[in-house]
Parts: sequence; C-alpha cells; structure tokens
Amino acid sequence: MRFVLDFCKGILIGAGCILPGISSGVLCVVFGIYEKLLDSILNFFTDIRKNFKFLFPIVSGGLVGMVIFSKILQYLLYKFPMQTKSIFIGLILGGVVLLFKEISTKEKFKIKNLFYLIISLIIGIMMVYFENKLGIEVVENASYMYLIFSGFLMSIGIVVPGVSSTIILMLLGIYSLYLSAISSICLYVLIPMAIGVFLGALVFMKIIKYLLDKFYIQTMFAIIGFTIGSIFVLLPDVYSIVEVFIVALCVLLGYWSISLLN
Repeated sequence: MRFVLDFCKGILIGAGCILPGISSGVLCVVFGIYEKLLDSILNFFTDIRKNFKFLFPIVSGGLVGMVIFSKILQYLLYKFPMQTKSIFIGLILGGVVLLFKEISTKEKFKIKNLFYLIISLIIGIMMVYFENKLGIEVVENASYMYLIFSGFLMSIGIVVPGVSSTIILMLLGIYSLYLSAISSICLYVLIPMAIGVFLGALVFMKIIKYLLDKFYIQTMFAIIGFTIGSIFVLLPDVYSIVEVFIVALCVLLGYWSISLLN
C-alpha cells in the first residue's frame, strides 16, 4: 500500500516538471516528503537498501508522470480547468497546514519569522506574473552543452519549492523543445538535459539541506511563502455562484486528499 501511495505521489511530482506554474518542489512539500527526499538522495550510499526502497516508487512514478500522466493532466486542465486547478489549490493548502503543524512542534510561533514567509511570497507572486507575461520562444539547433546548461538551471525549479521550471525554460527559449522531446522521447534532447538536471539537483539540494540544517525555521517559512505563492498561478476564473460552489467543493476535495496521501 505504501508503494502504491508513493508511486502516485511520484506521478504528480513528475507531472509538475511539465505543467506550467506547478512546481515539483512544491508537490514534494505538499506530500510531506521533501526533507526525507533530500536526505535519501544526498545520503544514498550510507544505507542503499533503505534509501532505494523509499526512492524507487517516487522516481519510477515521476518518470511515468512526465511521459504519460502529464498528458492526462494537460487534458484535464484543457477540458476542466476550473475543477483541476481548484483541486491542486486544495492540495497545496492542505500541505501548507501540515507544514505549519510540523514547524509548531519544533518551535513556538514568532512574529519575526513571518518576514521570511512574506518575502518569499512576494517573490513567488512576481514569478507567476512574469511567467504569464513571457512568450514561449524556441531556440533553434540547441547545442549539447546548452541543453546540459538548461537542465542544470531547470533543476532549480525541481529542487526549490515554488520556483517553476517552466519560467526558467521559457527564459532559456527551449520550453517548446522540451515539451516536444518529452512527448516524442527524443533522447538527443532528453539525455543532455537529464545530465544537467542531475548535476544541478545535487548542487541545489546540498544548498537547501545546509539551510535546513542551519536555519530550519527560517527556511521552512520561506518554503511556505513560495508554496502559497504558487497558488496564484492556479486561481480559476469564476463567473457565477454555481462556479464558486464547484471551486469550493474541489478545493475541499484536494485538501481532504492530502490527509489520505499522508
């Protein structure tokens, strides 16, 4: 049962690498596996059997999510955008509540810690704004090294909660190339990007792990701010009382789902 649940989490995390505005890091936080994921990857060889058992369903689910399930989510976002976005908002809100509960077990609430939350929230909202303003450009004939570099920077959006990989790839001009490579499994593009993602993930995971070890409370409040900021890209357009009711129902459904996945 645990394998199935972790596999399902991995599918959604993998889909988060593709869908605009939805950060894989945020979904890791929402599902309550972010810190454990960092520890398992960075300390993989200290206990290979234990870490492999934890990572395998999440990584395999992530690959499935990127290649297959993301297309289903893209279809749902196209056909039922209001309901799908609302469920994701509920998932994120549920994860934020769990994070606050976890932090409260380690330190009493202090007003000064809200500073980190507010700053990261503002940055998160600004990123959403710029992402909506950016056009999707295509870099023709991207070199092998440029793809590795793109993957390296893309890993920021995978590792750091609330930072979208989409905006990074748009700025680099290879978002369309990345999407087509995923759908057609073009190894010429995917292999160098995977190398870059792997190298970048190791670097940025070490940075995040250091911050969590040295400044746990401040880092967690900043992560919560980025996580809340990601909600703004998902806010659906509503035009009637009925649609407000549907949105509220879907948000509650997503919120309730978090208790099941955790």
